[in-house]
Amino acid sequence: MEDFLAQHSISTKIQVAWGEMDALQHVNNSVYFKYFETARLDFFNQINLLADLKTTGVGPVLSETNARFKRPITFPDSIIVGIKISDITQDRFVMHYTVFSQSQQSVTTHGWAKVVMFNFKTGQKAKLTPELLAALSQHQ
Repeated sequence: MEDFLAQHSISTKIQVAWGEMDALQHVNNSVYFKYFETARLDFFNQINLLADLKTTGVGPVLSETNARFKRPITFPDSIIVGIKISDITQDRFVMHYTVFSQSQQSVTTHGWAKVVMFNFKTGQKAKLTPELLAALSQHQ
């Protein structure tokens, strides 16, 4: 686990809930996108990406997301979702998620999302600010 944490400068710990399991007795595939969302918002808050959303109207939207399942997760467990950033351009970036099961001591899932900055006031894509570029670059 120490290696996993060392590879991800920002990670989010999440408790697996009993109700997240399906009839096959493992966490349902749709729940992983909730885990990704929780980690994504934690990451955004830690780099202050959402701080000016109300005043500027500019914020992130997902244009695409994906998950690759390697091992099932079951209750009880705690997972850690680590995030890395890649493919930073003027108006978008890719977030990579890695899910680590504490009970299995193993990576169970990989995922990614393309995130586009969007101006909700104008309905147009928006450029990443220099501050956001710098913050994202620290997590490549």
